[in-house]
Amino acid sequence: MKKIRPILAAMILMIAASFMMLAQQPAPQQAPPQPMSFFITSAGSGKGANLGGLSGADRICQTLAAAAGGGNKTWHAYLSVSAANGQPAVNARDRIGNGPWYNAKGEKIANGLADLHGDTAEIARLGNNLVKLSALTEKGAMVNGRGDTPNTHDMLTGSQTDGRAYTDGADHTCNNWTSDTTGTAQLGHSDRNGAGNTSWNSAHPSRGCSQDNLVSTGGAGLFYCFAIN
Repeated sequence: MKKIRPILAAMILMIAASFMMLAQQPAPQQAPPQPMSFFITSAGSGKGANLGGLSGADRICQTLAAAAGGGNKTWHAYLSVSAANGQPAVNARDRIGNGPWYNAKGEKIANGLADLHGDTAEIARLGNNLVKLSALTEKGAMVNGRGDTPNTHDMLTGSQTDGRAYTDGADHTCNNWTSDTTGTAQLGHSDRNGAGNTSWNSAHPSRGCSQDNLVSTGGAGLFYCFAIN
């Protein structure tokens, strides 16, 4: 018994010394949060789908990003336009860089264009991380979705699910984002919910192009912005 006690005491001292060594080791360094490179506009133009064309929409993205501390990046609106007046169509997916993109809280939205749009069956099965909890404004706020009052989940995109412009000759972009009267706009659901359609970028058309039309459809004239660099 007398021989066991010194052995136990030695073991206790060894264990205590191990804990002290662990306590003295520096804590592992966490990676700093990624800067914002994606957001939903906290406000639209106030003129429905008349955003002043692509350049006007880009200015809105840039202005909102700068106010939130992200003005050191170049921001583009996720919007397609149709061929018109001798000008070629523009695909939303071709305007937003290559990713990866992170929201205002540093959460990854998608690694790249293929992941964002589900370019293959396997990638589409995995999906991107653009859902209600992560599809935040530049201020880090969630956007109202289906079941909220008011519902503002309809995002202006003018795009097909692959992020490309329509080629059927119909107006899907409210006259290439210059009309708040005639026409319609293709919309996505930022919360991936509503009427059985979970598409973030091509759920259904709007009832028209005015602010009232967009509100009555389930939106507020908001759209997606991505940093291209």
